Amino acid sequence: MNHRYGGVVRLRYNFRVHPTPGQQIALAKVFGCARVVFNDGLRLRQQAREQGLAYVSDAELSKQVITAAKKTEARAWLGEVSSVVLQQALADLNTAYRNFASVTGERKGRKVAPPRFRSRKDNRQAIRFTKNSRFKVLDNGRLRLPKIGDLEVRWSRALPSDPSSVAIIKDAAGRYFASFVVQTAEDETLPPIESEVGIDLGLTHFAVLSDGTKVAAPKFLRRAARKLKRLQQDLSRKQKGSANRKKAVVKVARAHARVGDTRRDWQHKLSTAIIRENQAVYVEDLAVAGLGRTRLAKSVHDAGWASFTAMLEYKAARYGRAFARVDRFFPSTRMCSGCGRVNDKMTLNVRSWDCPCGASHDRDVNAAINVLAAGRAESRNDRGAHVRPAPVPAARREAVTHPDAACSTSSVEGISVLPGGEGVNATTSSSGPTVTCPR
Repeated sequence: MNHRYGGVVRLRYNFRVHPTPGQQIALAKVFGCARVVFNDGLRLRQQAREQGLAYVSDAELSKQVITAAKKTEARAWLGEVSSVVLQQALADLNTAYRNFASVTGERKGRKVAPPRFRSRKDNRQAIRFTKNSRFKVLDNGRLRLPKIGDLEVRWSRALPSDPSSVAIIKDAAGRYFASFVVQTAEDETLPPIESEVGIDLGLTHFAVLSDGTKVAAPKFLRRAARKLKRLQQDLSRKQKGSANRKKAVVKVARAHARVGDTRRDWQHKLSTAIIRENQAVYVEDLAVAGLGRTRLAKSVHDAGWASFTAMLEYKAARYGRAFARVDRFFPSTRMCSGCGRVNDKMTLNVRSWDCPCGASHDRDVNAAINVLAAGRAESRNDRGAHVRPAPVPAARREAVTHPDAACSTSSVEGISVLPGGEGVNATTSSSGPTVTCPR
């Protein structure tokens, strides 16, 4: 993950941690304390609103649910954990309220629901330590957390600088992660190159590039469907509240986590390859939320377009590349990339078409070429307005786009191997270069 603040780049690094049984108990206590403080703060503000009282400020909220609560018999055990964790729980609540209110209008994206109470049964539990808590990465590689101990971390790479904060996360599969936030003033800018690319995302092919390269959709979730179905059936047969049911729940969660991890790994490799090989990347701004409510919902969610385009965006910022999204109503599929004529609507089963000007088009390649042209035109528009070469809006049903526990993606066509390999194995077939995940 990557964010910029006045020339400073903030990066997030996630690593697996392995707490001992005693440390797991200590972490469970901290998770519970942070959850209680969050819920107490939310309850206090809800009560103030119901009674017509003034909004409880952040400072007053901290004073009541942390400082004063520690002195009471009912909440005395809050003093047994780091106070920084409790303050960060309230910071999360304050952020949730600001996102819900969105008074300043600075927040981008859809409106969000008001904060909800946290539950001990939530699939994900998380706490956060800042520098004030004096957490430390020791010379032996362990992570020292206040009132918890030294956690074993499975390091896959070195941190570029001292972390400013660390979040400890427990996911639905019972795994623990340490998520470090580091700041660096230097970008890893790549040498400039001339090539630019437009990307058309789809279901038959995950991505089609404007140079004609096609990347087959791995469909990780559908490939794991048989195993997931069996695990879900085993879960449904377990008696509610039993120990065996809890074990079955974890098995299902681990299977889904394996699918998500495989998809994320594959998308990271593909997005890195695209960013390294192109100076500018343009994609269509798809309405994923709307497509997720259609009959194609499962395939759309299986593809993970939103996470992939987010990777492209932050990696472009990190490595000094250009990235832009083309208006979702731009008729990329129906417009001839040769003459600019916008033709009639076409159904999804039409994969190629001929323009009256005499040009023959592959549906997806033509769309990628048009996305590239529109992205270039928009990048040259000083006013930042959306550029629409034709006044005809795109058809709303023109859905172009949508992982499985196995990492074998031998059908991923057309992406060349990264310089130095980067864990991607390249093979060659009659249809062009192919990339597969390492086993």
